[in-house]
Amino acid sequence: MASKLLHLHICDQLRDLKAVSHESLVIGAIENAFKRMDEQIEREQMTRLVAGGCCALAVVYLLGKVYVANAGDSRAIIIRNGEIIPMSREFTPETERQRLQFLGFLRPELLGNEFTHLEFPRRIQHKELGKKMLYRDQNMHGWAYKRIEEDDLKFPLIYGEGKKARVMATIGVTRGLGDHDLKVYNSNIHIKPFLSCVPEVRVYDLTQYEHCPDDVLVLGTDGLWDVTNDREVADVVTEVLMGYEPNDPCRYTMAAYELVVRSRGVLKERGWRLANDKLGSGDDISVFVIPLGGPGNYT
Repeated sequence: MASKLLHLHICDQLRDLKAVSHESLVIGAIENAFKRMDEQIEREQMTRLVAGGCCALAVVYLLGKVYVANAGDSRAIIIRNGEIIPMSREFTPETERQRLQFLGFLRPELLGNEFTHLEFPRRIQHKELGKKMLYRDQNMHGWAYKRIEEDDLKFPLIYGEGKKARVMATIGVTRGLGDHDLKVYNSNIHIKPFLSCVPEVRVYDLTQYEHCPDDVLVLGTDGLWDVTNDREVADVVTEVLMGYEPNDPCRYTMAAYELVVRSRGVLKERGWRLANDKLGSGDDISVFVIPLGGPGNYT
């Protein structure tokens, strides 16, 4: 339902293009569509009994260009003649640290007197008051020393590393749709102000290159990327496509299917396992493989 409504919002925004560059207008229309979708979710969450939130990854093809809009931890890559071109990035507490800290710095009331916007290498203990420790503020890329004060004993706004990083010890994704009622456990502190629904939009100009049927755009949720890297995805797609004729439309569906199967793994006594015996993905896995060139486009 949300994906269909987001599509309608994007189409609605694209109807009124003004006299500026097409690319900037399309990007703005997509950004505004995501915002409207988020507002619609907020309006209808009570009547439709919809709780929680989701990431959103959308693709628009217009006037020879592909626009990939991402808000969340799904990702997209283009595979062109064996080359991998990233078309999105994940939005996590680590990748958006400075934005989150800056908001906490500007609006300390959002922290509910329970959190500090400063980042430390580890939790501060009371016995460390007055001592110097490394810290990082919203305007810093590196680390520096500061003398520990009482406010520094509060729980960090961003805590943990990698997949375990969380905002307010609650959520590990910093952009997406919904989550309007999400609060810190056992408190009245809302987390939504720190979560953005605005996507990052990347543009790929199809007219700049000749594309063959093996050139594709791959979209995947975090269930895919948690256990598979870009090169492994490209190798699987290439392997599957080579087994089909260029004019066989099933080849792209089978490439997506194979990515899902390999990411889930095989059910064994110790759970789902990949071919290398590592844990398979325990998350939802959705994959699209979209051709960028037709059978007659070989160079």
